[in-house]
Amino acid sequence: MDLGLKDKVAIVTGSARGLGAATARRLAQEGAKVVITDINGELAQKTAEALRAEGLQAHCVVGDITKQADVERLVNETVATFGSVHILVNNAGAPRDKYLVKMSEDDWDLVINVMLKGAFLASRAVMPKMIEQGWGRVINISSRAHFGNPTQSNYSAAKAGLIGMAKALSMEEGRYGVTVNCVAPGFMETEMIRALDTYEVIKERALAVQPVKRTGRPEDVADAVAFLASERASFISGEVLHVTGGRYG
Repeated sequence: MDLGLKDKVAIVTGSARGLGAATARRLAQEGAKVVITDINGELAQKTAEALRAEGLQAHCVVGDITKQADVERLVNETVATFGSVHILVNNAGAPRDKYLVKMSEDDWDLVINVMLKGAFLASRAVMPKMIEQGWGRVINISSRAHFGNPTQSNYSAAKAGLIGMAKALSMEEGRYGVTVNCVAPGFMETEMIRALDTYEVIKERALAVQPVKRTGRPEDVADAVAFLASERASFISGEVLHVTGGRYG
Protein backbone atom coordinates (compact mmCIF):
# COMPACT_ATOMS: atom_id res chain seq x y z
CA MET A 1 0.00 0.00 0.00
CA ASP A 2 1.45 3.35 -1.05
CA LEU A 3 1.06 5.80 1.83
CA GLY A 4 1.98 8.79 -0.31
CA LEU A 5 4.88 9.85 1.91
CA LYS A 6 7.65 9.93 -0.69
CA ASP A 7 9.66 13.15 -0.33
CA LYS A 8 7.51 14.43 2.52
CA VAL A 9 9.61 16.04 5.26
CA ALA A 10 9.03 14.81 8.83
CA ILE A 11 10.30 16.06 12.18
CA VAL A 12 10.12 13.48 14.97
CA THR A 13 10.92 14.90 18.40
CA GLY A 14 12.64 12.75 21.00
CA SER A 15 13.76 10.40 18.25
CA ALA A 16 17.24 9.38 19.39
CA ARG A 17 15.85 6.02 20.55
CA GLY A 18 12.72 4.05 21.39
CA LEU A 19 9.37 4.95 19.88
CA GLY A 20 10.73 8.08 18.25
CA ALA A 21 13.59 6.30 16.49
CA ALA A 22 11.27 3.52 15.29
CA THR A 23 8.80 6.10 13.99
CA ALA A 24 11.49 8.04 12.15
CA ARG A 25 12.74 4.82 10.55
CA ARG A 26 9.23 3.81 9.44
CA LEU A 27 8.53 7.21 7.87
CA ALA A 28 11.90 7.13 6.12
CA GLN A 29 11.19 3.64 4.82
CA GLU A 30 8.06 5.08 3.23
CA GLY A 31 10.20 7.62 1.39
CA ALA A 32 10.00 10.57 3.77
CA LYS A 33 12.97 12.77 4.61
CA VAL A 34 13.23 12.64 8.38
CA VAL A 35 14.79 14.93 10.95
CA ILE A 36 16.03 13.24 14.12
CA THR A 37 15.95 15.66 17.02
CA ASP A 38 16.72 15.07 20.67
CA ILE A 39 18.52 16.64 23.61
CA ASN A 40 20.87 13.62 23.61
CA GLY A 41 23.11 14.76 20.79
CA GLU A 42 25.45 11.77 20.63
CA LEU A 43 22.64 9.23 20.45
CA ALA A 44 20.63 11.35 18.00
CA GLN A 45 23.61 11.57 15.64
CA LYS A 46 24.09 7.80 15.81
CA THR A 47 20.42 7.21 15.00
CA ALA A 48 20.57 9.52 11.99
CA GLU A 49 23.78 7.86 10.81
CA ALA A 50 22.18 4.42 11.14
CA LEU A 51 19.27 5.50 8.95
CA ARG A 52 21.59 6.94 6.33
CA ALA A 53 23.58 3.70 6.37
CA GLU A 54 20.33 1.95 5.41
CA GLY A 55 20.02 4.23 2.40
CA LEU A 56 17.36 6.42 4.02
CA GLN A 57 17.24 10.22 4.09
CA ALA A 58 17.88 11.58 7.57
CA HIS A 59 19.27 14.70 9.20
CA CYS A 60 20.03 15.39 12.86
CA VAL A 61 19.32 18.56 14.83
CA VAL A 62 20.29 18.56 18.51
CA GLY A 63 18.21 20.73 20.80
CA ASP A 64 15.97 21.19 23.81
CA ILE A 65 12.31 20.98 22.82
CA THR A 66 11.32 23.18 25.78
CA LYS A 67 13.36 26.14 24.49
CA GLN A 68 11.72 28.37 21.88
CA ALA A 69 15.05 29.33 20.30
CA ASP A 70 16.02 25.66 19.88
CA VAL A 71 12.64 24.82 18.33
CA GLU A 72 12.85 27.72 15.89
CA ARG A 73 16.36 26.60 14.92
CA LEU A 74 15.07 23.05 14.44
CA VAL A 75 12.37 24.15 12.02
CA ASN A 76 14.61 26.61 10.18
CA GLU A 77 17.33 24.00 9.72
CA THR A 78 14.78 21.44 8.56
CA VAL A 79 13.48 23.81 5.88
CA ALA A 80 17.03 24.80 4.87
CA THR A 81 18.05 21.13 4.56
CA PHE A 82 14.99 19.52 3.00
CA GLY A 83 12.97 22.46 1.67
CA SER A 84 9.85 22.25 3.82
CA VAL A 85 8.16 20.47 6.71
CA HIS A 86 5.04 18.38 6.17
CA ILE A 87 4.83 16.10 9.22
CA LEU A 88 5.45 16.76 12.89
CA VAL A 89 5.46 13.92 15.41
CA ASN A 90 5.42 15.27 18.97
CA ASN A 91 7.03 12.32 20.71
CA ALA A 92 9.52 13.81 23.21
CA GLY A 93 8.91 12.71 26.79
CA ALA A 94 10.55 12.57 30.22
CA PRO A 95 8.78 10.53 32.93
CA ARG A 96 9.32 11.30 36.62
CA ASP A 97 7.03 8.81 38.36
CA LYS A 98 6.20 9.41 42.03
CA TYR A 99 3.18 9.52 44.27
CA LEU A 100 1.81 13.05 44.37
CA VAL A 101 2.79 13.61 48.02
CA LYS A 102 6.41 12.84 47.10
CA MET A 103 6.43 14.66 43.76
CA SER A 104 8.50 17.82 43.63
CA GLU A 105 7.65 20.91 41.65
CA ASP A 106 10.64 20.12 39.42
CA ASP A 107 9.23 16.62 38.76
CA TRP A 108 5.96 18.18 37.67
CA ASP A 109 7.49 20.97 35.59
CA LEU A 110 9.93 18.74 33.71
CA VAL A 111 7.27 16.33 32.52
CA ILE A 112 4.75 19.03 31.59
CA ASN A 113 7.38 21.16 29.86
CA VAL A 114 8.93 18.40 27.76
CA MET A 115 5.68 16.78 26.67
CA LEU A 116 3.14 19.58 26.59
CA LYS A 117 5.10 22.81 26.22
CA GLY A 118 7.41 21.08 23.74
CA ALA A 119 4.46 20.01 21.61
CA PHE A 120 3.05 23.54 21.77
CA LEU A 121 6.32 25.16 20.70
CA ALA A 122 6.95 22.67 17.89
CA SER A 123 3.38 22.77 16.57
CA ARG A 124 3.34 26.55 16.60
CA ALA A 125 6.67 26.70 14.78
CA VAL A 126 5.68 24.37 11.92
CA MET A 127 2.09 25.49 11.44
CA PRO A 128 2.72 28.59 9.25
CA LYS A 129 4.63 26.43 6.75
CA MET A 130 1.91 23.77 6.73
CA ILE A 131 -0.80 26.39 6.23
CA GLU A 132 1.17 28.05 3.43
CA GLN A 133 1.57 24.79 1.50
CA GLY A 134 -1.98 23.61 2.23
CA TRP A 135 -0.88 20.24 3.62
CA GLY A 136 0.29 19.06 6.99
CA ARG A 137 0.14 16.33 9.58
CA VAL A 138 0.66 16.79 13.32
CA ILE A 139 0.65 13.61 15.39
CA ASN A 140 0.97 13.75 19.17
CA ILE A 141 2.23 10.67 20.96
CA SER A 142 -0.10 10.42 23.95
CA SER A 143 -0.47 7.27 26.06
CA ARG A 144 -3.02 4.93 27.56
CA ALA A 145 -2.01 6.77 30.74
CA HIS A 146 -4.35 9.60 29.72
CA PHE A 147 -6.98 7.51 31.54
CA GLY A 148 -4.85 7.90 34.69
CA ASN A 149 -2.07 5.89 36.31
CA PRO A 150 -0.98 5.87 39.96
CA THR A 151 2.39 7.58 40.52
CA GLN A 152 1.95 9.36 37.18
CA SER A 153 -0.22 12.39 37.85
CA ASN A 154 2.26 14.57 35.94
CA TYR A 155 2.64 12.11 33.06
CA SER A 156 -1.10 11.38 32.83
CA ALA A 157 -1.90 15.10 32.87
CA ALA A 158 0.57 15.78 30.07
CA LYS A 159 -0.67 12.90 27.93
CA ALA A 160 -4.30 13.94 28.42
CA GLY A 161 -3.29 17.49 27.56
CA LEU A 162 -1.82 16.33 24.25
CA ILE A 163 -5.21 14.87 23.33
CA GLY A 164 -7.05 18.08 24.18
CA MET A 165 -4.50 20.07 22.24
CA ALA A 166 -4.87 17.83 19.18
CA LYS A 167 -8.65 18.14 19.21
CA ALA A 168 -8.46 21.93 19.46
CA LEU A 169 -5.86 22.21 16.70
CA SER A 170 -7.82 19.88 14.43
CA MET A 171 -10.67 22.40 14.55
CA GLU A 172 -8.37 25.36 13.92
CA GLU A 173 -6.27 23.96 11.09
CA GLY A 174 -8.51 21.57 9.14
CA ARG A 175 -9.54 24.30 6.69
CA TYR A 176 -5.90 24.56 5.61
CA GLY A 177 -5.44 20.89 4.80
CA VAL A 178 -3.75 20.12 8.11
CA THR A 179 -4.88 17.17 10.21
CA VAL A 180 -4.00 16.72 13.89
CA ASN A 181 -4.31 13.38 15.66
CA CYS A 182 -2.94 11.35 18.57
CA VAL A 183 -1.51 7.89 18.96
CA ALA A 184 -1.91 6.48 22.48
CA PRO A 185 0.43 3.52 23.10
CA GLY A 186 -0.03 1.01 25.86
CA PHE A 187 2.75 -1.13 27.32
CA MET A 188 5.65 -1.01 24.87
CA GLU A 189 8.80 -3.08 25.10
CA THR A 190 11.42 -0.38 24.65
CA GLU A 191 15.06 -0.30 25.76
CA MET A 192 14.14 2.10 28.56
CA ILE A 193 11.37 -0.16 29.88
CA ARG A 194 13.49 -3.32 29.65
CA ALA A 195 16.21 -1.64 31.70
CA LEU A 196 13.89 -1.10 34.68
CA ASP A 197 14.32 -3.33 37.73
CA THR A 198 10.55 -3.75 37.77
CA TYR A 199 10.31 -4.67 34.07
CA GLU A 200 9.08 -8.24 34.59
CA VAL A 201 6.43 -7.11 37.08
CA ILE A 202 5.20 -4.34 34.77
CA LYS A 203 5.11 -6.75 31.84
CA GLU A 204 3.18 -9.40 33.79
CA ARG A 205 0.59 -6.88 34.96
CA ALA A 206 0.12 -5.48 31.46
CA LEU A 207 -0.34 -8.88 29.83
CA ALA A 208 -2.84 -9.89 32.52
CA VAL A 209 -5.26 -7.15 31.45
CA GLN A 210 -4.54 -6.95 27.71
CA PRO A 211 -6.84 -8.87 25.37
CA VAL A 212 -3.92 -9.27 22.94
CA LYS A 213 -1.42 -11.41 24.81
CA ARG A 214 1.88 -10.01 23.64
CA THR A 215 3.91 -6.95 24.48
CA GLY A 216 3.75 -3.94 22.23
CA ARG A 217 6.69 -3.10 20.01
CA PRO A 218 7.92 0.34 18.92
CA GLU A 219 7.13 -0.69 15.37
CA ASP A 220 3.44 -1.00 16.31
CA VAL A 221 3.38 2.70 17.19
CA ALA A 222 5.47 3.60 14.15
CA ASP A 223 2.96 1.90 11.83
CA ALA A 224 0.08 3.81 13.40
CA VAL A 225 1.90 7.12 12.99
CA ALA A 226 2.77 6.35 9.37
CA PHE A 227 -0.89 5.69 8.62
CA LEU A 228 -2.08 8.92 10.24
CA ALA A 229 0.63 10.83 8.39
CA SER A 230 -0.41 9.37 5.07
CA GLU A 231 -2.80 10.33 2.30
CA ARG A 232 -4.89 7.33 3.39
CA ALA A 233 -5.82 9.23 6.57
CA SER A 234 -6.59 12.59 4.98
CA PHE A 235 -10.19 12.61 6.33
CA ILE A 236 -9.19 11.67 9.89
CA SER A 237 -8.55 14.49 12.34
CA GLY A 238 -9.00 15.11 16.05
CA GLU A 239 -8.87 11.38 16.76
CA VAL A 240 -7.00 9.18 19.24
CA LEU A 241 -5.71 5.87 17.91
CA HIS A 242 -5.02 3.54 20.84
CA VAL A 243 -2.20 1.05 20.23
CA THR A 244 -2.68 -0.93 23.40
CA GLY A 245 -3.50 -4.53 22.50
CA GLY A 246 -7.12 -3.74 23.38
CA ARG A 247 -6.43 -2.33 26.84
CA TYR A 248 -8.04 0.97 27.75
CA GLY A 249 -8.55 1.34 31.51
